[in-house]
Amino acid sequence: MGGVHREHYQDVLRVVCRMASALVLWLAVYLSGTWAVDKGNFKTCDQSSFCKRQRALKPGESPYRALLETMELTNTRLTLQLINDNNKVHLLLELYRLQGNITRVKINELKPLKPRYEVPDVLIREPPTEPLSLLSQDENGVVLSLGVESQRVIISARPFRLDIVEGHEVLMSLNSRGLLAFEHLRMRKDTQADPEPEKKEEADPDNQAETAKEEEEKVEEGMWEETFKSHSDGKPNGPSSVSLDFSLPGVEHVYGIPEHADTLRLKTTDNGDPYRLYNLDVFQYELYNPMALYGAVPVMLAHHAQRTTGVFWLNAAETWVDISSNTAGKTVFGKMLDYVQGSSETPQTDVRWISESGIIDVFIMLGPTPKDVFSQYASLTGTQSFPPLTSLGYHQCRWNYNDQEDVQSVDAGFDEHDIPYDFIWLDIEHTDGKRYFTWDPHKFATPKEMLQGIMDKKRKMVAIVDPHIKVDSNYKIHNEIRSRGFYIKNKDGGDYEGWCWPGSAGYPDFTRADMRAWWASMFAYDQYEGSMENLYTWNDMNEPSVFNGPEVTMHKDAMHGDWEHRDVHNLYGFYVQMATAEGLIQRSGGVERPFVLTRAFFAGSQRYGAVWTGDNAAEWDHLKISIPMCLSLGLVGISFCGADVGGFFKSPSTELLVRWYQTGAYQPFFRAHAHLDTPRREPWLFGPENTALIRDAVRQRYTLMPYWYLQFYQAHRTGQPVMRPLWVEYPQDPATFMSTILICGQLLSCLFCVFVPQVWFDVHTFQKHNGAQNLYIPVTISSIPVFQRGGSIIPRKLRVRRSSSCMEHDPYSLYVALNPQRTAEGELYIDDGHTFNYEKKEFVHRRLSFANNLLSSVDLAPDAQFTTHSWIERIIILGASKLSLTLSLFPFADGQESHIDFEFDASMSVLTLRKPGMNSGADWTVMLQ
Repeated sequence: MGGVHREHYQDVLRVVCRMASALVLWLAVYLSGTWAVDKGNFKTCDQSSFCKRQRALKPGESPYRALLETMELTNTRLTLQLINDNNKVHLLLELYRLQGNITRVKINELKPLKPRYEVPDVLIREPPTEPLSLLSQDENGVVLSLGVESQRVIISARPFRLDIVEGHEVLMSLNSRGLLAFEHLRMRKDTQADPEPEKKEEADPDNQAETAKEEEEKVEEGMWEETFKSHSDGKPNGPSSVSLDFSLPGVEHVYGIPEHADTLRLKTTDNGDPYRLYNLDVFQYELYNPMALYGAVPVMLAHHAQRTTGVFWLNAAETWVDISSNTAGKTVFGKMLDYVQGSSETPQTDVRWISESGIIDVFIMLGPTPKDVFSQYASLTGTQSFPPLTSLGYHQCRWNYNDQEDVQSVDAGFDEHDIPYDFIWLDIEHTDGKRYFTWDPHKFATPKEMLQGIMDKKRKMVAIVDPHIKVDSNYKIHNEIRSRGFYIKNKDGGDYEGWCWPGSAGYPDFTRADMRAWWASMFAYDQYEGSMENLYTWNDMNEPSVFNGPEVTMHKDAMHGDWEHRDVHNLYGFYVQMATAEGLIQRSGGVERPFVLTRAFFAGSQRYGAVWTGDNAAEWDHLKISIPMCLSLGLVGISFCGADVGGFFKSPSTELLVRWYQTGAYQPFFRAHAHLDTPRREPWLFGPENTALIRDAVRQRYTLMPYWYLQFYQAHRTGQPVMRPLWVEYPQDPATFMSTILICGQLLSCLFCVFVPQVWFDVHTFQKHNGAQNLYIPVTISSIPVFQRGGSIIPRKLRVRRSSSCMEHDPYSLYVALNPQRTAEGELYIDDGHTFNYEKKEFVHRRLSFANNLLSSVDLAPDAQFTTHSWIERIIILGASKLSLTLSLFPFADGQESHIDFEFDASMSVLTLRKPGMNSGADWTVMLQ
């Protein structure tokens, strides 16, 4: 590997990742030792009292029974009471059939002591319903029609169980293991009078909050107060956790529930902690475990060859997810032995969700294809925001560029070394004493002059704005928030304060719409002094991070109005990014698309910008893990994902840095970043040879900008992820299910092995590789094995300039890779790259297709209007046959047929058409004769 010693790559992992529909990238990633976070700073399930209580419940007969006599069925929903036979507490079950093959199940207390938290603002609207119809009912249960291909819901009464079936196949079962558990709100026993004895089943459910039978319920440690290390968590509402189990017959592979630094395929948790969803600032996170990280998206996908389904657990409190499987631990040989011996056991995965508070509100997405599930989830929480085209370019960042002169020097360095970039970033040191919305008066004394210098080169800047506000009476932002009462309160009613970068800091209550509106107004040019239209925003530390708080975050008994922080915790970063994005939109009068990067996120965060994988390290394993981490995010709607190129902590070897650039160039968000204490690592500081390698990787990114932009447009329209695992494209091929990482035998010199499902072409050499085979690909430090799928057409721009904006009017080259049927198709999308005018039908969207020796461009949006000056300067057809006559283009500028110059490489079956000259937005056809 380019002079790398053999001992540095004892084991080689072949990483296979899918970028959209037509490119596949294989990267050789080398293993080395990892270094771990101090896990003692963060809770295990046993140290989280509600998780410990819930996990102590064993599968068995559920105490919950459906009271069928209480069932009410309207045109839009079914309601039904459940009773816990142990304590006689009544719950209310609501069942909805939603448009798009989605079923919604809600469970709440029938009459709680006080309202329980239901997550707002995440759904883009109240989901539209479709009629439910009753098929049958008896004393044992009810059967309802879902109206789609014999889909039915079966509700069994004793014990309560809900099955969704299609024909004779059970798609999913709820409470089949009897692990539904709903801790009802109650008064503390030592502060209330003994309730009157109640009659068992005849008790009036309207009075259940006052009369619930609790004498049989044991008071356990942690139910009313809890201590972790030196931090105490008072619980005035007592125990309030909820839990429900889901059984997935036929399923061995489940994915999703980011964020975890783990494999793409989720592992079983029987012998360890559940996966945890609780947004935390995890310093130097550890790999390959279920610890919580910066974001939480409570969405899981289940996949087998016949169907893909999804579960969206809409709850913003601390959540744990247990996974078990009846095939866990079986080797391939063991499964083959089962088959030979005629074992009839059907694979099944069981999943249990446990949340500290709130209600059960779950959306069951029934597919049946992966793309159907993506569309179903997008219909609930929205699609990936359509980013400015420039934000898909390369971003240069570190903590911190020292001053304006340093910024100018780095900017000039990219020009000197002919490396394109679009954004340069400023971390916290650019501010006046960690006061956000300000500039250091000495180091960044004239920020507009600095920004104008960048703008003159058609480049942009990102500055950090964190949500912890320095407590300082001379700081305008702090004074405004305090005077308006916008800070989160502590349990005693005062402003909550904690320690973060500025020292003592307050935390704005972003759950308040009026607070978010005020925050957005602070991005106006007359409020954010020194800002200009080419300054964008980075929201860090928004889990929220509280250095002196429990688990480096906020106390759960802090108050957001009437709600405890425990109810809303995972929403905080979602709201910060929402308010910031709105501020960037408002400052332009609603014209310009924003760019906002966030570290913390939740379901729906895709609507507001990009995320990254946080404070990674300069280690080979951290490079490798970035791929499944971003793939997992894409599966749950967040396509705009990347990792700090080179690693945030530590200093990468030169080889690792080069390899990371080569990987990052093929991930959706492409940014280099580094810790304050690391040596400088601009791309030209590692010698001419490595500068050239990094330059080549970055320039490859820029040639593919039209393709990236098209994929983000499609993600914005449909919810399909930009970066996809192979099983999404080949859902019936079990070879793609395990993960995107394929290990094929031992190291063979400088070769690595990949599995290709169908015909692919090497994008550099144009060599054709037939599908359904293992390939052994030679790898050197200068090679990035990238392949284009046969049957695809990919647009590129080959004239790479200093930034993507400089390439706006440059011509396109079309790469046509033929499949065995000698056909191919693709698309081309063009708009102004930065405004919302595409919503007004101001764009070009073309269908590109090759069939019967005709290559054509057809308008996919005939009602759209946009003028582009770009033209088609080159067409490369891979897998072409030798031509005996000429190539013709029609119509041409004068309406007449025109002949095209071409070159045919018979050895590689590559046909190159030079300067056909048609406008990129026009109808045209090329005839090959």
